[in-house]
Amino acid sequence: MSRFTVVLWLRRWHWVLILSSLLLLTTTACRLAELLDVRPLTTTGLDRQTTLLLSGSQPQTLDPALTRGDASGPLGHVFGGLVRLSPDLTLEPDLAAGWQVSQDGLVYRFYLRPEARFHNGRFVTAQDVIYSWERATDPSLGSDTAQTYLGDIDGVNEKLAGTATTIRGLRLIDDHTLEVRLAEPVVYFLAKLAYPVAFIVDADNVTQPNWQYQPNGTGPFRLGHWHDDDQILLVRNDTYHLAPAQIAHVVYNLGPHLPLALYEQDQLDLIGIGGATLERARDPNSPFFAELRTGLSLCTSTLGLNNSLPPFDDVRVRQAFNYALDKEQLVDLFLQGNGLVARSALPPTMPGYGLSGTTGYPYNPDRARQLLREAGYGDSTHFPTVTFYAAGYNDVSAYVTAVITMWQTELGITIEPVLVEPFSYFDELYAGNKGHIFSSGWCADYPDPQNFLDILYHSQSGQNLAEYSNPAVDTLLEQARIERDNETRLALYAEAERLVVAEAPVVFVNHRATAVLVKPYVENYHLVPIGVPQWDRVKLNREP
Repeated sequence: MSRFTVVLWLRRWHWVLILSSLLLLTTTACRLAELLDVRPLTTTGLDRQTTLLLSGSQPQTLDPALTRGDASGPLGHVFGGLVRLSPDLTLEPDLAAGWQVSQDGLVYRFYLRPEARFHNGRFVTAQDVIYSWERATDPSLGSDTAQTYLGDIDGVNEKLAGTATTIRGLRLIDDHTLEVRLAEPVVYFLAKLAYPVAFIVDADNVTQPNWQYQPNGTGPFRLGHWHDDDQILLVRNDTYHLAPAQIAHVVYNLGPHLPLALYEQDQLDLIGIGGATLERARDPNSPFFAELRTGLSLCTSTLGLNNSLPPFDDVRVRQAFNYALDKEQLVDLFLQGNGLVARSALPPTMPGYGLSGTTGYPYNPDRARQLLREAGYGDSTHFPTVTFYAAGYNDVSAYVTAVITMWQTELGITIEPVLVEPFSYFDELYAGNKGHIFSSGWCADYPDPQNFLDILYHSQSGQNLAEYSNPAVDTLLEQARIERDNETRLALYAEAERLVVAEAPVVFVNHRATAVLVKPYVENYHLVPIGVPQWDRVKLNREP
C-alpha cells in the first residue's frame, strides 16, 4: 500500500458498495445473487468451523519484491520478514528473535530464530535474508519499492544503479546472525522492514517458472491454490515459528460477486462497506448494527499534478486547482460524509498531524481564477488543454467526471480524460505515463510522518510521482531522518509539511474513514488504520 493500489481498490470498492446498497433497497440478497449469477465460495472439503471466508480481488503479484500492496492480504500471510507490525501497530519480532543496535544507530545485528522454517521444511538462514534483499534490489527485477524501503542500507543505491553486484552493508556472521549497516542512522529503519519488499524468499523457489502459484514462504499460512479471478485458498502452516493460526483455512473470493449479498447468506465472514449500506448499518434497528466497526484510515486521497509539465510547473496554477475544487461536496457526495476533507498531507491519527498548522485550500473559485490570471492565463482560451489519467475500461467514473466538471466550470478550461486499464494503471504511472493530472493517494505502511512526507515529497524518492522538488523541503526531510529527539523530529516534519502544502504539488482531497461488517463469531479481529497481517490471530467461535 504500494498503498496506491489500496487507494484505487477502495475507490472501486466504494462504487460496488453503492450499487449493492441501491439494489438491496428493492431486491433480497438471495435474489441479487441469482440475478447477477453470483456464485458462493467453493468450500468443498473444508471445515466451515475453522475456515475464514473473505472477499478479495485478483492479486497483481505474490512476489514480495514487486508488490505495491501492504501485508494484510494473501502475500502477507504466506511470506514474512525479520519483523512485523501487530494490530496495535507496535513492532514485534518475526523471523528475527531479537536484535541489537549500535550506539550510533548505524549497525543492526539480527538474531534469527533457529526454529524458523520455510513451508517445505528447510530452516531459514541469514543467507536467505541477504539473498532476498539482493534479489529485491537487482535492477533487472524492476522493483518500485526496493529503494524506498531498503534504500537506507549502505550500498543499496549502488546495487539498484547497477554499479555493485552485492549490498556492502550486509554481513553474514553465521547461519542465524546477520549484521546490517546503514548509510545514515534513521530511526524508522526497523518499521520499514515490515513492508513486503523486505520479506524473505527461497532462492530455489523463486527461480522456478510460475513459482508464485507454488510459493515457498515462511508465513503462518501456505498457499493451497490460486485460481485466477476465482479463488485463493490459504492453509495453516502447522510448523509456523510463532504460534500457529487458530483457523485452518482462509478463502478469498476473487470472482464476480456482491459482498453484502454473500455476507447476508453467511458466505462471507467480513466485508468492507460504505455509502448507503453504511448508513443502513448505523441504524440501531438494523441487523448489521451490532456487527459494524468503524475507524479512520491512515490514508490521504489526492489528485496528482505533474509538476514537471506545464502549466503545473507553476505553483500558482497548482494552487488554483486546489482552490477550485469543492472537496466538501465531493466527500458528501461520494463518501456520504464518511471521511474528512484533507487540509494537508498527513492523515488524522498520524504522529505530527496538525502540527504544521496549515488550513490547506478551502473552496474559493474567485481566488483560483485570480491565481490563474497572475500566472498569465487571464483569458482561459490561452490555458492549454490538460489530460486527466484515470483507471477505467470504457467509461469515466462518476468521481472523475465530477472533478473534471468542477474544474472546467470554475476555471473555464478544457480537461480530457484518458482511461488506463485498471490492472496496469500504476505500472503506467511509475513508467511516467501520467499526463497532467492523475488519480492517486497514499496509505501509511507504518505510523511515522516520514512514511508520507519523505516518501512522497522528497525530490529523489521513487514514490514522488508528482515530480515535486524543493531543496528546502529535501533538507528538512534529510535532517528529520537522523534526528533522535522525537519532539525536534516532529517539528522538522511540520515545517516540511507547511512548505509542501504551500506549494501544492498535489490536490489534497480527503482522508477516508473505514467501516466493516464482522460476523459475531469472528474473534480477535482488529479494524486497523493500515494493512497488517492478522488472520493467524483470528479465532472462529461458531455454533456447532
